[in-house]
Amino acid sequence: MARRNGMAYDRSFGSSSRMSRTASRRRMLRLAGGALALVALTAGTVGCDDGAVDAEDPGNAGGEQPGGDARKPGDGGTTGGDGKAPEPLWTRTTSAETYGDNDELVIAGGAVIAGGTPLAALDTATGKQKWSVPGGTVPGAPLLLGKDTLYLASSRYDGTVTGYDPASGEETWRSRLGKGYRQPQPIAVDEKQVYVIAEILEDDGSSKTNVIAALDSTTGRIAWKEQRDLGTVQNGIHAAVRGRHLVYTDFKQNLTVRDTATGGQVWTRKTTRTNYGFFAVHEDLVIVPQEKRIQAFGLADGQEKWSLEATELALFKEPAVVEEVLYIADSARTLRAVDPRTGKPLWQSKALADAGLQVPRQYVKAGATLYGATDLDKDGGIIAMDAKTGDVRWTFNDGTGDHHAWLVATDGERVFALHGDKLHALPV
Repeated sequence: MARRNGMAYDRSFGSSSRMSRTASRRRMLRLAGGALALVALTAGTVGCDDGAVDAEDPGNAGGEQPGGDARKPGDGGTTGGDGKAPEPLWTRTTSAETYGDNDELVIAGGAVIAGGTPLAALDTATGKQKWSVPGGTVPGAPLLLGKDTLYLASSRYDGTVTGYDPASGEETWRSRLGKGYRQPQPIAVDEKQVYVIAEILEDDGSSKTNVIAALDSTTGRIAWKEQRDLGTVQNGIHAAVRGRHLVYTDFKQNLTVRDTATGGQVWTRKTTRTNYGFFAVHEDLVIVPQEKRIQAFGLADGQEKWSLEATELALFKEPAVVEEVLYIADSARTLRAVDPRTGKPLWQSKALADAGLQVPRQYVKAGATLYGATDLDKDGGIIAMDAKTGDVRWTFNDGTGDHHAWLVATDGERVFALHGDKLHALPV
């Protein structure tokens, strides 16, 4: 894809500060869209608290099929060695309502699922609809996979969190935090628990604080519940779980680690705005871009274990650990592969800058190719790169000019690219 971001679209490759301002403006446009959705959700939730909740809608094993091919598929083949992107195996128009979060496109049970209303699962091989859920997803909320279950915040605003079988769309689990909380949204899941964040309601229906809680993924019962500090917010959350540690960020630049068994706060610290809350986790480390430095902190103690500096005037963007390698680009369009355990660079490449491409905000790997997805930009897209050198092999853009960020996922056999409401399946 040609962001969660380092996206300079200035083809003249001007100063890093100018690219940073451009990327920041684009990011804030995306975040503004998510914030408007959250405001709408808040208004809808109050109505639900008053009892304005529709009757339960059962899942639909078939349902209305998504739109047909937006472009004629090619022979499903290779690039032919000329640097051109392969033709899509299939393209479908979906119900996707994306806000640029990396967890709004997932693959499970032989299906590729994009957040939207209705929520539809498409067969990875053919693009045909396998099932749909009429209620759909909450805009901006993640699609979380764990224990062969897809966990969703309720789009009915009734305070429930629901689990579905990703292969069939059948509901398999349900939990409710309680009437004193507004629209809990799942943020992370492990083998035992689903972690949610929700607003704490005041008597007048307003909210000044929020709560984080763990729900037992077998029984749905509340395992623990902790009120978060004043000054924290319940949106803009990015989270991950490693063993006894739940780590998450929010829009207020809070990086927090909690004990998954008790909910107790282990440590917290402030981060910078430059990566909008994105981080990577590897083994016992959380890796966080902090302007021109990237730092790795111990999950158990919050102490810095290693750090790496970008080139002069450049700022680090979103990181990702893929198959034991940390990939991260900066605003100067330098891509690095780093050993996530030590911070030692394995290689760095200027191929993105040389090709006049944006830096990716999301990464997946299939075979020897690293695929990157760019932020919102009419010239963004999917970038296929050599995973050992960073050299650009080809780029794919659907030509729609849609302003949404690109999202990418892979099942190892195909690469799935979501752009606005268009979902493309590309051969690896």
